Amino acid sequence: MQPDDTFRNQLLAVIPRLRRYARSLVFDAAAADDLVQTALERSLAHWHQFDQRRDLLVWVLSIAHNAHLDQRRRDARLSVVDPERASADQDAQGGDPGVDVGLRIDLVHALARLSPEQREPLLLVCVEQLTYAECAEVLGIPLGTVMSRVSRARASLRMFLDGSARPGAAPGLRRVI
Repeated sequence: MQPDDTFRNQLLAVIPRLRRYARSLVFDAAAADDLVQTALERSLAHWHQFDQRRDLLVWVLSIAHNAHLDQRRRDARLSVVDPERASADQDAQGGDPGVDVGLRIDLVHALARLSPEQREPLLLVCVEQLTYAECAEVLGIPLGTVMSRVSRARASLRMFLDGSARPGAAPGLRRVI
């Protein structure tokens, strides 16, 4: 049984937000594209499991999040983006980086310093504009945990961006349960 045209059109409509989330989650365009493809493949393979009462975006972001966790488990280690390498990669990609290139680079580096446990809910709430409840559903964690992690992530980002975090000390990198 094939997905109907309505489902396919709805799925096409969420791709830009899915791609943005994937890029901000993995910090690598090629890996993000792979994650998007995996999420779309799984969505199409399991389209019959989608509950029409749910928001399709939340469902697809959940699939992407789980695919990302699967990949992290396969890798069995967290790779930290080196700030120098990130700057070189951004320079190599070219394009219009925006008005304040320095702030953008600082923000990317600050986000990379956050633990995935803090970065993921922060991106879903602040960038993708999901509610805390939707974010909790995507990540499969309690609502209070989402609120706590977003709050700590915002505080850590402020410290990273205003320079009050000591080099080598990363308050956002501690293990969060």
